[in-house]
Amino acid sequence: MEDRIKGLEAYINNVDPAGSAIVGVAGPGHTAWMMTAAALVLFMTLPGLALFYGGLVREKNVLSVLAMCLGLAGMVTILWWAVGYSLVFGTNFKPESGPTFLSNILGGTEYFFLNGVTSAPNTNYAYWVPQNVFCIYQLTFAIITPALIFGATAERFKFIPLMVFTFLWMFVVYFPLAHMVWGASGLMNGVWNADAKIPAIDFAGGTVVHMSSGWTALIVCIILGKRIGFGKEPMPPHSMVLCMVGTGMLWVGWYGFNAGSALAADGVAANAFLTTTLATGVASFVWAFAELVFKGKPSVLGFCSGAVAGLVVITPGCGFVNATGAVIIGVLAGFVPFLAVTYLKKMIGYDDALDTFGVHAVGGTMGAFLTGVLVDPAVNSNLVSDAYAAKNGLKAAIEGHSLWLVQLEAIGITLALAIVGATVLAFIVKLALGLRPSQEDESAGLDISDHGEEGYILNK
Repeated sequence: MEDRIKGLEAYINNVDPAGSAIVGVAGPGHTAWMMTAAALVLFMTLPGLALFYGGLVREKNVLSVLAMCLGLAGMVTILWWAVGYSLVFGTNFKPESGPTFLSNILGGTEYFFLNGVTSAPNTNYAYWVPQNVFCIYQLTFAIITPALIFGATAERFKFIPLMVFTFLWMFVVYFPLAHMVWGASGLMNGVWNADAKIPAIDFAGGTVVHMSSGWTALIVCIILGKRIGFGKEPMPPHSMVLCMVGTGMLWVGWYGFNAGSALAADGVAANAFLTTTLATGVASFVWAFAELVFKGKPSVLGFCSGAVAGLVVITPGCGFVNATGAVIIGVLAGFVPFLAVTYLKKMIGYDDALDTFGVHAVGGTMGAFLTGVLVDPAVNSNLVSDAYAAKNGLKAAIEGHSLWLVQLEAIGITLALAIVGATVLAFIVKLALGLRPSQEDESAGLDISDHGEEGYILNK
């Protein structure tokens, strides 16, 4: 009986009865958590982001936001199956003799059409999780990232050009950047690549997700131009109720995003869960308190914006910083993006409809930098004890308190890729298809002009 109990415990904990870790065998506990985390991250887009953004636009454009989220979920899934997963997490572009330039920016072709992606783990990334689960988990990141962009361009970007732009953007920006940061031979993968040229760290997507989408959003909203009537007529959110519900869904789903990025149900995941909660709660309070001080009243939109900002800024460091670091991040996340949204946007005059740049670009960039400043090896021993960290210089950078310089290098590369890529692609699509609807269609709303439907027809 005792032997049977030991065997069951070994199966659950993914160790042999003697206590040694079993490498390369999927464990049920870790697998269950990662399947849950994948569902949570998809929940962030559908319905979380859809309701968050949908509530913030005017009534005549609410369905255009929902269609955007659904359309991108479908198209990105097809791309991920065909080539995306392989270009990000493949390895056959890296020859046995050593890394090449191509292998630093793209993965390989061996997983095209998910060939060979089975229930056996991909031990380049996760020892105890089936590769097919890991694949779908990463797909959910690829879905939400481009969807974030179009908060800035809401109410004036035609659906078909939006989809074409995203199709190209995934190849030019997302796939290369995701491989550089998370791929086994990635240029900026300080945790998993012993040969990383820039040993930066990004736990769950500060550069890959938030900086890439946020800076792209700024470029595209400038190229698109301002909405008709912007600055001359009020354009308030049509439903703060939907916005708040969407915010709550994003917060809950973000635990899959951040804690799931540990790729195991372990202590690192637990730390990410803790720090995500602390930073988000603090940032939500600080943003609303700043509104009280500067504007006289704390708004529900302020609480929601602060919560999302906290989630964004803690994302790259949630598995690398301690509780106090998370509180510091929460304070800055609540105040700095608030200043960007409230004052910088007015000062420069760009029409970022739903404040994607102010929250995701400003917040994501700040989070990537703060991760290098507040990193604590005590909460994640992989930062200093792993052979990769010693070889690529990550351990030395952390112990020498210079990781923030490495993070600045990663930030610079991300900025260049997102800004240049977005600029070139936006002008290509603009010349080929046009970006905006006619003034008549924009005034009527994208729900009717793009989709032939109305969100609230029963109210009329």
